Amino acid sequence: MLSLPAGRRIWLCLQATDMRRSFDGLSVLVRNHLGESPTSGHWFVFINRRRTQIKLLAFEEGGYCVWSKRLEQGQFALLTGEGSKRILCHTEFLGLLEGIDLVVKKRRKRYKMVA
Repeated sequence: MLSLPAGRRIWLCLQATDMRRSFDGLSVLVRNHLGESPTSGHWFVFINRRRTQIKLLAFEEGGYCVWSKRLEQGQFALLTGEGSKRILCHTEFLGLLEGIDLVVKKRRKRYKMVA
């Protein structure tokens, strides 16, 4: 089970990604395409064109981590948004991994602590 440290975000790249990329290729994509720092500690999620593979790039103490999943059947949900990236909450990310369609017609109001 993947657990997200407090204060970290999950960014989904909305452009299809070549799954042959690994640590260096994905970190360049984060920096140049998403406009984020790959060493920020946030998680960066990439999905291939056929939506059968997903990779997660994270930077933890000491170096990069890459987590990958390939589906034997089916596809990951198609998530859309404006721009090149979309932020996901932890629940949306886990739903994406489990094959749940994340179509939100109306988001309910929730309390958020202001930093």
